Amino acid sequence: MRGEARKAKIAPMRNFHTGFTCTACGAHYPTNQIEYTCPKCGGNMDAAYDYATIRKEVDPRQMVSRADRSAWHYAELLPRTAPSGERHTPLAEFGASPLYRAGNLERELDIRKIWLKDDGQLPSNSFKDRASSMVVAQAIATKRETICVASTGNAASALALMCAGRSDVRAVIFVPQGTPEGKLVQSLIYGAQVYLVKGSYNDAVEMASAACQRFGWYNRSTGTNPYTREGKKTAAFEICEQLALADGAAAAFRAPDVMIVPVGDGNIISGIHKGYKDLFALGWIDRVPKFIGATATQAPSLFRAWQSGGEQCQLAPSTTLASGISVDIPADGAMALRAVRDTGGALIECEDEELLEGIAALARKTAVFAEPSAAASYVALVKARAQGLIGSADEVVLQLTGNGLKDTKSALRAAGAPRVVSSLDEV
Repeated sequence: MRGEARKAKIAPMRNFHTGFTCTACGAHYPTNQIEYTCPKCGGNMDAAYDYATIRKEVDPRQMVSRADRSAWHYAELLPRTAPSGERHTPLAEFGASPLYRAGNLERELDIRKIWLKDDGQLPSNSFKDRASSMVVAQAIATKRETICVASTGNAASALALMCAGRSDVRAVIFVPQGTPEGKLVQSLIYGAQVYLVKGSYNDAVEMASAACQRFGWYNRSTGTNPYTREGKKTAAFEICEQLALADGAAAAFRAPDVMIVPVGDGNIISGIHKGYKDLFALGWIDRVPKFIGATATQAPSLFRAWQSGGEQCQLAPSTTLASGISVDIPADGAMALRAVRDTGGALIECEDEELLEGIAALARKTAVFAEPSAAASYVALVKARAQGLIGSADEVVLQLTGNGLKDTKSALRAAGAPRVVSSLDEV
């Protein structure tokens, strides 16, 4: 059962993780000297690997052929190696999310191939399981008993699920008032200690950080904990493996031409970008795809930084209904902007009404039910094609980050009300 501390049989593998590098000042530190951000400048940290040795010692075809389909499937490319023998770890709890071909969208938009990476099918129904599983594994390894997170809902429910039924770790969660009930109820039902914060998501971030400092809790929050990006990059590994399998390629991995990702805090797009960069540095894919980030018009901080040409994001209150990308100021904004700029991509803004329309359009054309923030990928796809950012010969992957049942209030607005009848004559 998922709630039990599952024992995973995992073969011992070498650790190629060499430490962390600051994304702001470039300082490098050994793994044991970094818990959160850069000691020198406070910048976000990025895990570094010995790519040269991995190229020599790891066969990617053997990696993808392993019977183990958990995140340890890619153990050599993760911060902590899978130990020998039995290990209680949430990383063994789930495998890859599905990748669907969207033929209706291909024909409608005249694009060669469109794929939907549906992370709404992960255990807590969102992409955030990837980050939370990695952070919980790190907490277990370092004997941290309480894990705390500030969240707009998905990271919270993912952490609550990963800690449910365990005796070695517990979850404490801070979410802003107005968090959709579907996300809030998951955190509560899994037994996490949940606090509703009066204010915005960024107010919840400040309170969670203060609580971690006062009580010694382990902080899972985005932009603070460097292991979140490492969990999120596994989506890129899965996509490239699934694409190679889909066309029967001899190679273990194959990259698409374009990757479209919803962007709020910026950690998802920076994480997926990191995954592609890892594979490219190893020579296992021939390119890093163009990244298109989908932001909410009513959460303008990152888009304004994009327009300015810089990396400094300024505080801009968010009013979007898309809770998953609702931030006043992105915690991983600089790395999100680099993911877009370094690949020749773009940021595209999405109005709230467009997101609601996107929920219904995506469901009716592809049979995938997405929450508003995930539907941003679809809205950005349509706009990017119209703007010439995507060509007819391209292969595009849309990252769908959360299931529509996470936010039924928005889904009902998108679907429209049913007709009330009392007889067949009215039908």
